[in-house]
Amino acid sequence: MRGVRAAPWRRGRVAGGCALVTAAALAGHRRVPDLGVRLGSLWESALPWGGVVALVVGVVAAVRRAPAAACAAGVLAVVWAVLFGPVLLAGSGGGSGGGSGGGNLVVVTHNVSAENRDPAGTARALLAARPDLVALEEVTAAALPAYQGVLDGALAYHVEIGTVALWSRYPIADSRRLTIDPGWSRSLRAEVRAPGGPVAVYVAHLASVRLTFSGFAAGHRDRNIAALAAALDEEPLGRVLLLGDLNAAADDRALGPLTARLRPVGAGFGFSWPAAFPLARIDHILTRGLPAAASWTLPATGSDHRPVAARLRS
Repeated sequence: MRGVRAAPWRRGRVAGGCALVTAAALAGHRRVPDLGVRLGSLWESALPWGGVVALVVGVVAAVRRAPAAACAAGVLAVVWAVLFGPVLLAGSGGGSGGGSGGGNLVVVTHNVSAENRDPAGTARALLAARPDLVALEEVTAAALPAYQGVLDGALAYHVEIGTVALWSRYPIADSRRLTIDPGWSRSLRAEVRAPGGPVAVYVAHLASVRLTFSGFAAGHRDRNIAALAAALDEEPLGRVLLLGDLNAAADDRALGPLTARLRPVGAGFGFSWPAAFPLARIDHILTRGLPAAASWTLPATGSDHRPVAARLRS
């Protein structure tokens, strides 16, 4: 009889072990080593999806009537909830935009994709958020007139440098190319005369990463991040915005040099890429001296990214 009683606790041991390993990797994700292939960075890019393991193991436990696996799934669910419950409880703040009233500053950033077949439609979709600032990445020379034709009517001031551009409801006092990569022109710094005082607005499109047999190929992006962090250290203004496609997931340790200097804006998971089925948030809004009231993602456009928006207290 003793063996019969013990049998259920031996069921689903593999599934339960996977759940416990995942729970440990979630709780100690900063301790997961890169092992020369950026394993830790890759894991952190997929961190929110660790909860799927709890669901799968829970189903296995129910089907096989395996109490040990059920307990392991419960442990994983608790760890996941501790990590991401506050993120989800923060909510999206509505996502209805808000224009420039009430001391709010509504900002939107969007990698519009160089292959976007409907730049004018994309621009109109962005204006639905009633933004005060719109930052675009991957703006081609051919598509620029279409963006201007739509955005200029709502946002009177704009600057474009290389493949990045910024439209503003408020005067742009100064703008320049931000050299974080000598070989590219994919970043700028502008000074916007916003309500409450000037704001330094950085728009950046960092180098992409590639998943190869040897791991994450992210050295180029990481050098961009280091150079951008150095530029922020030299920034004289107290109110700062960084908008753009940073090609790093929200929990990726690679963003550390930036998140140590600026506060990420985000409610919920805010996944922005790929647009058809977003798996990660690689498009970001980071601030200093501009508290966030809400953030949200906009519906998909003609790009492979989704736009990200935020309402800030100016």
